[in-house]
Amino acid sequence: MKVQLVKLTTIFTIMLIGCGQEKKEQPKTLKSEKSINPKVQEELAVISTQFGDMIVEFYKRAAPKHVESFKLHVKNGFYDGTIFHRVIPGFMIQGGDPNTKGEDVMSYGMGGHAAKFYGFGDEKNMNSWKLPAEFNDIKHTKGILSMARSSDKNSAGSQFFICDGNPSHLDAQYTVFGKVIEGLDIIDKIAGLPRDNRNNPLKRIDMKIRLKPKNL
Repeated sequence: MKVQLVKLTTIFTIMLIGCGQEKKEQPKTLKSEKSINPKVQEELAVISTQFGDMIVEFYKRAAPKHVESFKLHVKNGFYDGTIFHRVIPGFMIQGGDPNTKGEDVMSYGMGGHAAKFYGFGDEKNMNSWKLPAEFNDIKHTKGILSMARSSDKNSAGSQFFICDGNPSHLDAQYTVFGKVIEGLDIIDKIAGLPRDNRNNPLKRIDMKIRLKPKNL
C-alpha cells in the first residue's frame, strides 16, 4: 500500500510540473501571434506642410498597386521638397511632381513616375513607368486621396490630388487609394491661397511625407 502511495505521489508531482511548464510557455505563443498580427503593421501617411499635418489612411484592398507605389516613393524621400502646384477651391489640391523641386513653373505638372515597373512604360527607363488603372466604387468626397493621370487611364505616375469638395464627375474615372482622416482644415487653407492663371499658388507649399504605424 505504501509503494502504491509513493507511485501515485510521484505521478501527481510529475503532472503538476508538466502543467507548470505549459503555463510558462503560453505567453511566448501569445506574443508571437501578436507580432504577426497584420493590423499592427498597418501604416498611415503624414503629409507635413507649413500649415500643419494631414493624416492619411490607405485603401489597400481597393488600389493595392497605387498604395504600394505611393508608399515606396515616401520611403525613398521622393515627395520631400515637392509642392502642391495646382489648387482650386472647392475642387482639389494637387502635388507630387518632382519637377516642382525646381523653379521652372512651366514644367510643373509634367513630371513623375511610378515607384516600380508595373508593366506600363519602358522597363529600362524609370521615368516612363506608369500605374495601371485601379478604378473602384469609392466616391470622390472631401479629403479623398486620388491619383492624377492624363487621358490614358493607365498613365498615373506620382502626382496625386486631395479633394476639397465632392467632385462626383471623377468617380470611377480616377483611382481613389486613400483619405485624409485628420487635418481637413489644412486642405482648405492650401486651396484658398492666391494663385496665378494656371492655378499655381503664388506661395510655395512644400511638403514632406512620412509613414507611421496606425496603432501609434
